[in-house]
Amino acid sequence: MTRKVLVTDYVWPSTDPERAVIEAGGAELVIAPDSDEDTLIELARDSDAIMTCFAKVTEKVVRAAENCLIVSRYGVGTDNIAVDVATELGIIVTYVPDYCVDEVSDHVLGMMLAWNRRIVMHNTDTKMNGWGNAGLGFRIMRLRGKRLGVVGFGRIGRAVADKARAFGMEVIASDPFVTAEQMAEVGVVKAETPELLSQCEFVTLHSPLIPETQDMISVEEFGQMRSDAFLINCARGGLVDEEALYSALTSGAIAGAGLDVLVDLQPPLDHRIIQLDNVIVTPHTAFFSQEATLELEERAAEAVIDVFKGRTPANVFNKSVLESSRQDVS
Repeated sequence: MTRKVLVTDYVWPSTDPERAVIEAGGAELVIAPDSDEDTLIELARDSDAIMTCFAKVTEKVVRAAENCLIVSRYGVGTDNIAVDVATELGIIVTYVPDYCVDEVSDHVLGMMLAWNRRIVMHNTDTKMNGWGNAGLGFRIMRLRGKRLGVVGFGRIGRAVADKARAFGMEVIASDPFVTAEQMAEVGVVKAETPELLSQCEFVTLHSPLIPETQDMISVEEFGQMRSDAFLINCARGGLVDEEALYSALTSGAIAGAGLDVLVDLQPPLDHRIIQLDNVIVTPHTAFFSQEATLELEERAAEAVIDVFKGRTPANVFNKSVLESSRQDVS
């Protein structure tokens, strides 16, 4: 019997790359018509694997997938998957933690440059009002010597730091799992988050979204930040308390924000943070390039075929499941 691989959702033009990998491995790709929980529960019942992008693979979906061997995430985080339930049931959960390091770090620097050089404002004003009308009354910093705070010093945080240092910036980072000596080796100063927030003109978030990091930037943290600070979030919307962010942006507690993510994955056009003049927003596209997307699709599919063939996939998120998984892998 041909194994079925359920794709819950995707945001790229086609599923041809992953389909080629799945079919070459002797399996069939099934695309969900929508990502509603009831739809996914029904389709999961006879699926041998699930591939998911942003859709919620809830406890009910996982428990319905009685034949499922693997849930393969198209992406870096797994907060949309009921990982604990998958582990309980012996289902391997994989992810692709390093496919878009260049893209996201480029996007962060793009946000910082667009804000500091007032590129968006000057572009709009010139097109609407003509050459030379924007004026030079806004604060534009010389980046050399300014401080960038990186909260979360994993792959992307390190790439951001490396690129920022090329502009002559001082980089300060906070991460409980990275030592001061390791940071110093790449020219970065380690600090606790409150100290980082109080010192840096720019702050960028690169922590995973877990219970301990939910709303990690809230009222207290905004109170610690400089009034000319610019906050960048290209990680997960839930890292920032949006009520506190709105208050900080409208009260002048911070100068502005660059956001590629919000708590609501599909925020309405009239979302009050999106409409603020001191916010630069992009629709969760920091990960995207044609090269990154192709890599993501193929590697997520390769993980599925690895499990079907009894091989341990490259990036297992719930490593403890390997001793009791539904499929023996080696």
